[in-house]
Amino acid sequence: MKYHSLKSCIKDLDANGHLVTIKEAVDPHLEMAEIHRRVFSANGPAVYYENVKGSPFPAVSNLFGTIERSRFIFRDKLEQLKTVFSLKAKPKSLLNAPLKNIHSAIAVGLNAIPKKVNSGPILYRKTTIDQLPQIKSWPDDGGPFILLPQVYSEDITQPGWRHSNLGMYRVQLGGNDYIQNQEIGLHYQIRRDIGIHHQKALQNNQPLRVSVFIGGPPSSTFAAVMFLPEDLPEIAFAGALGGRRFRYLKTKGHTLAADADFCITGTIIPNQVKPEGPFGDHLGYYSLTHNYPVMKVEDVYHREDAIWPFTIVGRPPQEDSALGALIQEIGAPMIPSELPGIKAVHAVDATGVHPLMLAIGSERYLPYEKRRPQELLTLGNAVLGYGPCTLSKYLFIVAGEDNPTLDIHNIKAYFAHMLERVNWQTDLHFQTNVTMDSLDYSGTALHEGSKLMIAAAGEAKRTLATSILHPFNLPQQFANAKLVMPGVIAIKGETFSTHDNAIFEIKQLCDTLVKMDHIETIPLIVIVDDATFTAQSLNNFLWITFTRSNPSHDIYGINSTVTFKHFGCEKSLIIDCRIKPHHAPPLIEDQATTKKVNNLAAPGCPLHGII
Repeated sequence: MKYHSLKSCIKDLDANGHLVTIKEAVDPHLEMAEIHRRVFSANGPAVYYENVKGSPFPAVSNLFGTIERSRFIFRDKLEQLKTVFSLKAKPKSLLNAPLKNIHSAIAVGLNAIPKKVNSGPILYRKTTIDQLPQIKSWPDDGGPFILLPQVYSEDITQPGWRHSNLGMYRVQLGGNDYIQNQEIGLHYQIRRDIGIHHQKALQNNQPLRVSVFIGGPPSSTFAAVMFLPEDLPEIAFAGALGGRRFRYLKTKGHTLAADADFCITGTIIPNQVKPEGPFGDHLGYYSLTHNYPVMKVEDVYHREDAIWPFTIVGRPPQEDSALGALIQEIGAPMIPSELPGIKAVHAVDATGVHPLMLAIGSERYLPYEKRRPQELLTLGNAVLGYGPCTLSKYLFIVAGEDNPTLDIHNIKAYFAHMLERVNWQTDLHFQTNVTMDSLDYSGTALHEGSKLMIAAAGEAKRTLATSILHPFNLPQQFANAKLVMPGVIAIKGETFSTHDNAIFEIKQLCDTLVKMDHIETIPLIVIVDDATFTAQSLNNFLWITFTRSNPSHDIYGINSTVTFKHFGCEKSLIIDCRIKPHHAPPLIEDQATTKKVNNLAAPGCPLHGII
């Protein structure tokens, strides 16, 4: 649909059975977040909150809660847009259906050019920050946040939309040391395009003008999270996806989205930072309090029928998981053209995306030699240097030729394929003291940690255990070995104290396990705080293993060696995935709020039959 506004989208969802309305007054302090999480986890509809306590504005959440609903929202132009991305990836495919493909390209291209207007619904009236819905998601959050912001900035050396950036960087509305209604916190993580704009402003000793759009046609929200080629501004993509040119206007030197529901304008003052956070983030832990830029607020605009859209993040899956799935669906054709030799990549949502990346590549170097992998190492380094993949912590890459039917989204099958073939003495490739994702606290400090690439190719080298054979003896510090999947077991360790103690403990474990005749059938062992929980589901295993370990510090192995600076081991690789003292705390719901939301599910109440 060519939605002109967020309200038109909501009406369409309601008419087609994709919306539930809550008329009762709801509290933005924890309650709205709990409602959202419960509805999302039940695969429920979008939620319209008619009466938000403390605010004159209604709100909506879970718009993109399922990939099916996202496809429904963008049904008019999604397939045409996919066609254009495919054409960019494989230009020769234009010849297969020239009329259809040219029509798609023209239709998308015409809507991709933003349209400057003199006025728009956004200029209806002004308000103040404290009148906006003050949504707090988790008990220990530092304050209320904007959770679907579209943060717009321009390159001060090349002003205009062609060199603009529209990104989804969280915005703290209050709390901490922010002056109410005058300042808000702007958190942008490492390797974000707004950082380039900010750097140029600092170099020229100028404030950076920023506009924060909230709402508007849903294509604008989606564009703010979409990874795009460098020559395609997000607002151009928004027009192409929405089937309607992005409309903008200029006032007081700021760019405003004419059809947005809200727009906050202001400046990032050079060299000024304040504490931002904590915030319950999408890895399933709190991102802690750190200094981030401060935005000095100038004006807060809103349209007449303004609706406040929001989402909630936490341990995946959450609504951003569905958004991520659609992003990968649209962008998948680009991977082979951007990274020749790579057949597929999969950022694993259950780990919070960046902690684990899976890839399938080609192994074409020197086919007459038996030594493998070779080309996979080149391809793996290319993946780690490619845009959205640069913050990956673990990268597993295998050769597609070894199993042409391998599905990168079948994670258990992928792990089995890799574990059958990996040679722990040669196939581990570490990068230490490197830049890490801002939200990953498993490293040595903020933004600091390590990476591990595991590249496996060739014929199967082992059979994987499908049960734990007895006796399975363990040193006294360890207990409760559980099979997670073929070839993988979780073992409960004592509470982590220091890395020196961990080295001593795990050496004892290795000395015990090496004596077992069948240990080679268990190539991967994870040490955890709760083995039963870890083995309970694939998602539990993925989340715990890859969010709670730093490769350089937490990887061990039976009969490990370092040969000319290359770490390797025999039989079993061991990853220490226990919570460390420096880790951020995991997210836990407020039980009183949970009970309160339960009342909305009673017979006759709006969420009855949904949660």
